[in-house]
Amino acid sequence: MKPASRIESTIEILEKIAEQTRVPMDSVVGDYMRNRRYIGSKDRSEIAERVYNIARARARLNWWLEQQKQALSPRNITLAWLILGENLDEKRVNDLFDGSKYAPAALNEQEKSFANALLGQSLNSDEMSAAVRVECPPEHEEALSALYGEDFEKELSAMLESATLDLRVNLFQITRENAAGSLAKDGIETEPTPLSPWGLRCTDKAYLSKAKAMNKGWVEIQDEGSQMIAYLCGAKPGMQVLDFCAGGGGKTLALASAMQRKGRIVAMDNNTKRLERGRRRYKKAGIADIVELRSLEEEQHRKWLRRQKEKFDIVLTDVPCSGTGTWRRNPDMRWANYGPSLTELIEVQAEILEKAAKNVKPGGKLVYATCSLLRAENENQIESFLANHPEFELQPVPEELGSPYMRLSPYRHNTDGFFAAILVKKNEE
Repeated sequence: MKPASRIESTIEILEKIAEQTRVPMDSVVGDYMRNRRYIGSKDRSEIAERVYNIARARARLNWWLEQQKQALSPRNITLAWLILGENLDEKRVNDLFDGSKYAPAALNEQEKSFANALLGQSLNSDEMSAAVRVECPPEHEEALSALYGEDFEKELSAMLESATLDLRVNLFQITRENAAGSLAKDGIETEPTPLSPWGLRCTDKAYLSKAKAMNKGWVEIQDEGSQMIAYLCGAKPGMQVLDFCAGGGGKTLALASAMQRKGRIVAMDNNTKRLERGRRRYKKAGIADIVELRSLEEEQHRKWLRRQKEKFDIVLTDVPCSGTGTWRRNPDMRWANYGPSLTELIEVQAEILEKAAKNVKPGGKLVYATCSLLRAENENQIESFLANHPEFELQPVPEELGSPYMRLSPYRHNTDGFFAAILVKKNEE
């Protein structure tokens, strides 16, 4: 594709995102690419990267458009990004908007005037509010300012960077060192993750689809923070483990690997299709024989769960949440809500904690986790639960993780934003 054609594709994708307000951005980008197989891999990568960069700069780009009294259209937003975000000069912009086949239409006089007003400006302006500079949605500004205090801008600015590509090594099949060696043979350089003893971080762009380690099930893509949730569970060979909100199985895989395929894991979810997606992954990783899938959409499994009082050494509740901790990975989620409201989520989280607590045996662990930054979904939930359940006590996590709760963030730990609390059920004696 010509450079101008890639710009036209960017504008088309942004138009589709604006039209499909209930569809996550990654799905819109994926659908666009699938329907245009003629677009090469390098072109796809550049187009997607530009779309995501524009999404990460939405509040600031809108601020500039409003200052210039321009419509918040995909074309204007793309034009503003090229000048403010990619620092293109007037000639280069005119070359890209030349009206040729598969290129954006040539700039009209109003657009030329708008573009000229932006030349020489920076994406960030001292006249912007702090919330605009760090792309903080108005509905979360008060809560996050209170949470982070003087580090508010540092914490939120770190969420504007691209996320790292982290891998979790399946230690049941291979050591971390040997996995790194295998990846290196396929041209993928990694380094050990600083927090997770199971992780490798890719040091550059990595194309994993043809890597032997990926195809053999030796590694799985998983953010280091997500790995740490599974690590804090302390799963060991021979244990009985319940992954209450297993989804596609990312943490189930990590738990099974830690258990060295000895013991039993029950993976549950209220979405059968989502739960079934994990089945192939478990088989590939060589741990399918200790994983039992039970969908809460089926009455027989709901009845089964009611009979499992105090049966599990570990119950992990990685609950549905606002996803505010994943903003650097899903920048569109700052401005769009694709699921239940925060109020509804808080009710669901509390309900899950209540149900899951019944399945923890004396001396066992109830682990509560979210990928949210908000106290309402994190500390507040745990404090409320403990106030009503004196049979549980909080087990502090290591201080470097945020003790007594695990609180990870891109600024402090270079992970997504994660929260976890370990609750231990007291022995009856």
